[in-house]
Parts: sequence; structure tokens; C-alpha cells
Amino acid sequence: MPAIPLEPGDAALQARGISKRFAGVPVLHDVDFSVAAGEVHALVGENGAGKSTLMKIISGVLTEYDGSLSSHGRGLRFATVREAQGAGIAIIHQELNLIPEMSVAENIFLGREPRIAGLFIDRRALARAAAELLQGFGVALDPEARVGSLRVGEQQLVEIAKALSLQARILIMDEPTSALSPGECERLFGIIRKLAASGVAIVYISHRMDEVSLLADRVTVMRDGRHVLTAPMSALTPERIIASMVGRDLSLATPPHTPDRSAEALAVRGLGLSLPKPRGGWKRVVRDVSFTLHRGEILGIAGLLGSGRTEILETIFGASRGRREGEILVEGRQVRIDTPRQAIRHGLALVTEDRKATGLLLHSSIRDNVSLPSQPLQRRLGLRDDGLEARLAREAIAGLSVRCRSDEQAVVELSGGNQQKVVIGKWLAIGPRVLLLDEPTRGIDIGAKKEIYDLIFRLAGPGMAIIVVSSELPELLLLSDRVLVMQEGRQAGILQRREASEEAIMTLASPRRARGAGLLGPIERRSGTGLETRQPPEWPGGSEDPPPDASRPSPSLMSRQ
Repeated sequence: MPAIPLEPGDAALQARGISKRFAGVPVLHDVDFSVAAGEVHALVGENGAGKSTLMKIISGVLTEYDGSLSSHGRGLRFATVREAQGAGIAIIHQELNLIPEMSVAENIFLGREPRIAGLFIDRRALARAAAELLQGFGVALDPEARVGSLRVGEQQLVEIAKALSLQARILIMDEPTSALSPGECERLFGIIRKLAASGVAIVYISHRMDEVSLLADRVTVMRDGRHVLTAPMSALTPERIIASMVGRDLSLATPPHTPDRSAEALAVRGLGLSLPKPRGGWKRVVRDVSFTLHRGEILGIAGLLGSGRTEILETIFGASRGRREGEILVEGRQVRIDTPRQAIRHGLALVTEDRKATGLLLHSSIRDNVSLPSQPLQRRLGLRDDGLEARLAREAIAGLSVRCRSDEQAVVELSGGNQQKVVIGKWLAIGPRVLLLDEPTRGIDIGAKKEIYDLIFRLAGPGMAIIVVSSELPELLLLSDRVLVMQEGRQAGILQRREASEEAIMTLASPRRARGAGLLGPIERRSGTGLETRQPPEWPGGSEDPPPDASRPSPSLMSRQ
């Protein structure tokens, strides 16, 4: 199918009367949607509203549906994703669609590799093309690095680069910033604006109202599989959009709570981590981190992508795959934690940043997932206690308001927000004293976010100590009593609630070489007169000092589960 020709302002795509059922259950009800060339059209709604299903139909992922697609009066019907790509339509999925064992370059150009004499893959040309694309995107990734070795945020950037390599005329972006730090988000926003200015039609799906306000020309709201409204962003407010999404008003407020400064729950002294490099040697990713966490306290950890935030949590929990240094104290007593099992025995729990890869057994039931970490604690004569497992699952479902048919439902069938509740529920089942949360609201809607925020405050109230890593600065400022800021693997400072702000955090998180001009530069906004752009700052990297010999490697979290 030939590519769709577009001119700025033309209608790029129209969807009319789209309806879809799964196993007889309706998920889309007679939905209309359109996007114009050169437009950024935000599509918003809670998890389960039907946004992703509609976009999968448009991009050829789903082929069975009622209704019609057209462009310039020409009907469209795609039998495959390749047909949609041939027509100039590309989609960046919220769930990563990469092959972990292949390189960055191989993933970007999968199925479109440059070849020698039409037979053999030209590896040099492949790496060179990937490097040029990534450099133009402002991303310092090794094209030959194995994707499975990258962090979630880095994999997200590979997914974005893959879609951009298609040179699509209609680009669908489903939660593209869910794993990116503010600096990487701003870099992506600049690319979006340039694409739109060149006439590319962009459908932007996001739960983040600040992004929608900043980028969108028009906004469409969906709820429960139905179209609710479409209007210019200039005629809307974030409050009206949220109310349309959830059908009710939501207020995000911090309930009063006072940490017990006299009761130390967790302390780390000189924490460090070094990871093996692909070609030998070690790369130091965390160095000399020290802090004390008190009972009932919520400590936020901020920093750019690759600054060592996740590695701090994994090192504390015994899930890091490298050489560690430093001391860990639980309730004032020094402990040794080499494995997640030892961490659990000391009352620690870790909610990982990627719930699908490291947090859940997707095709197992809610009951099996909730009981997984506590099985070693509940077995009788080596046998599973079915009655106790069922009770734990029911308590998690009721206590966290998990929307499901029963505790036997497979978690893969749940929305993202409900999957995240199951991840949290499985760790609460062990009764932890310290809860480590890595991106706890990544990829979930505003309603589910509020429920998780309320849960965090509810857990801290009676005395649970909580650490939250988040790429969303408003989230950290809302939740945290203090914010620890990381910069290139080092602890840049700790801010009290009264002195914490987005500007203060980003000033500390900024690499030294970027501080003179400011980390992000002025925010770019679209206008009728054109687009003002600024060269993004240099990508932050890590240091490579050799680790001390006294440290020792430990297995990963999943190898222990």
C-alpha cells in the first residue's frame, strides 16, 4: 500500500464508528477519531478506556473490527502491521516490543537491515545507520550493545528510535515518556515539535497532563471505550480533562503525617556498586551514597536516567548484579544482604520498575503472584498452604481495590494500574518494615495513581519506611518528606520538603558540564509563527573507576524468584 501523502493542515486519518469486542466483551463503542497533518493530537483516558485498542486498529495490529478508516476519502484496511507501515503509519507501543538478545542496531532496523549483494547483512552499515539515528536523537547508546543489558528507560529510547527510523507520516506514541527522566523527555518533546512542523501527524497518548498541555493542539478524551470529547487544548484545562477521563473530580493532597525521627528504620553508609562492562573491566555506577531513613518517612530519590537511582534500590535489596561496597543497617543493626531472600528476612521489599519483566508472572493468577514472595515464610513441611494463599490474595484484592473477576484471574488480563496493585500487594503480604518503590506509577492512569499515592501515605502513617524512585518530579514533591538527588552515580544532596522544588532538584541533578547553560534550556512551545528550538545538552554518562576488591557479585532478583 503506498504511503499516505500529507500536507500540513490536511486530514491525515479518519476513524469512523470503530467498535471492537474481545471474547464477546465490547471494548470500543462506535468511536470517531481524526488527526491532521502537522498536528499533535493527544488521546487521553484511564487504563481500559480503549485508547491502545483504537491505535492498534489504526496501525494494523488488530485487523478484526467494525467501522472504517480513511485518508483523503480513500478507504484503508490493513491486514498486517507491515501494510500500515507501508502506508506511512508507525506506532510506539507502551509495552516494549524489543528482542533482548539482539543489539540496539538490530532492533532498530529489524527486517530492514542493509545487505551486501542482497544476501548478507552489512554489519558496519547497520551500526553506522543506527549511530547516526541515535546521534540525531541526542542519545548516547552503543549501537552494538545488547538491548537486554539496557535499563528500561534506555530501551524506551531504542523503541522510539525504531519508530523514527520508519520515517512515518502518521506517528502514534503510546506513553513514550513513561520510563524517561525530565531531561530525556524534553529532548523527545523537541523531536515531536520538529516532526509536527514538517507535517507529520502525531497521536500522543499520555497520562501526564503537563505533557498534554505542553504539546497538544487538540485533545480527545475516551472513557469506558467511548468517545467523550474532542476540543482544542486552548479551550481546555487539565482539571476538565481529568474530570472527563474519570467522570469525577480528583484532588491530590498530602495528608498530614510525621515521621518518627527517633526511630531509624534503614541506613546506608558509603553504598557503592560497580557493574561489569561488555568488553571487560568494571563501570562504577553508584558511589559513596549515605542516608538514614526513619520510621514513617517517605524518602524520594531523583536524578536523570542512568544516575544510579534504580541501582541504589537493587543494591540495598541484594538484587544488583555487580560488586558492592558500603554498609547497610536495619533498625540500627548492621546486616549483610547478598540476595533478595536475605532482604526479605530483614523486612525489606522491592517493587521493581518494570512490572512485566521483573515484577509479575503474567500468565499466572493473582493468587499465585501475591503469594510468591511469602511462600518460603508460609510453607508447612515444604508444602504450599492453599488456604493461606487464598486469604492473602483476597486481602490484597480488597485492601488495594484490585478490579478483577476473582483471585484466579491471570494478571495479564488486568489493566496496568491493577497489575501494579498486584505487584505491591505481593510485597505487602510479607509485612515489610521498609518498602522500596521503583517508578511505582509508571504507565498507569491518573485515577490509579491517586489510589497508589493514597496507599503510600496510608502505609507511612503507622510507621512503614518508604523509598520512592520516580522520574516525575511533581510526584516526588507530592510524596516525599525528603528528596535525595543523584548526579552521575553520586549523591548530589538531600533536600528537605520545605526546600525541595523542581528547579532545586534539577540544579543538583544536572551534570557539571551542563550547569552553565542550564540542564534543559528554555521550554519549547509550539506557536502559530513557528517553532523555536535549542540544541539539547550533552547526554549524561557514568564514571568508570575500578571497584574495590573486597566486594563480591550477587545474583539478580529474578534468579532468586
